[in-house]
Amino acid sequence: MAGKEGCSSLRTAAVPRRIDVTRTVLVVLFDDVQSLDVTGPVEVFNGAELRAAGTYRIRTASLDGSPVRTSSGLRLAPDHALADAPAPHTLIVPGGRGTRDLAPRLVDWLRVHGPRAERLVSVCTGALALARAGLLDGRRATTHWAYCDKLARDHPEIEVDADPIYIRDGQVSTSAGVTSGIDLSLALVEEDLGREAALAIARHLVVFLLRPGNQAQFSAQLAAQTAQREPLREVQLWITEHPGDDLSVESLACRARLSPRHFARAFQAETGMTPGRYVDRVRLEHARRLLEDTADGVEVISRASGYGTPEAMRRAFVRTLGSSPAEYRRRFRPAPAL
Repeated sequence: MAGKEGCSSLRTAAVPRRIDVTRTVLVVLFDDVQSLDVTGPVEVFNGAELRAAGTYRIRTASLDGSPVRTSSGLRLAPDHALADAPAPHTLIVPGGRGTRDLAPRLVDWLRVHGPRAERLVSVCTGALALARAGLLDGRRATTHWAYCDKLARDHPEIEVDADPIYIRDGQVSTSAGVTSGIDLSLALVEEDLGREAALAIARHLVVFLLRPGNQAQFSAQLAAQTAQREPLREVQLWITEHPGDDLSVESLACRARLSPRHFARAFQAETGMTPGRYVDRVRLEHARRLLEDTADGVEVISRASGYGTPEAMRRAFVRTLGSSPAEYRRRFRPAPAL
């Protein structure tokens, strides 16, 4: 199913690392699969193959080799039945509605063949399939944020982290919703072929350049519910528009015309997040955006984002994202157009 057409620049670019072996990438198909969970990773690995012929052999397989219908209605014709598929170096299990009711035979196949792959990867709710097969037991994993609670509830033996866009734990990698499968695939290509190859593919696909795995799945505004009461909604908007201001509980409570104690309780009850946590997320998001979109120095950005000092911002970045602001900018800011 993988296409062979692509930009000539990918074909002619220099190969940064020697290709010692062709890696088979096998994508598992089933009815009601999310089409982007399939095509995103396939496009990334196919881009690498176009850039360096012989790097990857991309194959798809369904349980019996029959075509499947995606959740959006597309019909996908697999290359193989799972029983006849080549042994994969990288085995990818996409997500979608179909993961809620996978055939037991498919789960059994994953249980047997998943541990044999050099790399076992899930995209979005594909993590639910890996969990049913017992392949995430004792591991740290993520999935689409809307299903993290279900994954943790149904499989307490898994350490579920709802924040990162992907997590790599040994041979097993899990990713969050839909497009994070592209981010994870780019990270795998970077591991195989080097950073320049992954950057070239990211630019070709016009996607963010190598988002780090610990990038949050969603913004502070999406992570928190919108408050029902107008004064609290106004405070949420004020925080978002004024990250550099005094955003202490006392100051925000005054703006909402509530006592600090009442405000803190009401804010958490209606948004699902404490005021302090919400402010932290907004400030981090604001600082990240300035690092990505401007050439402002760290000192200017730290003040504009409410941190006060570069050191305070550095501590927040390391604590939440695992990298300093300078490293974040180096990895995440798009390269200037040539």
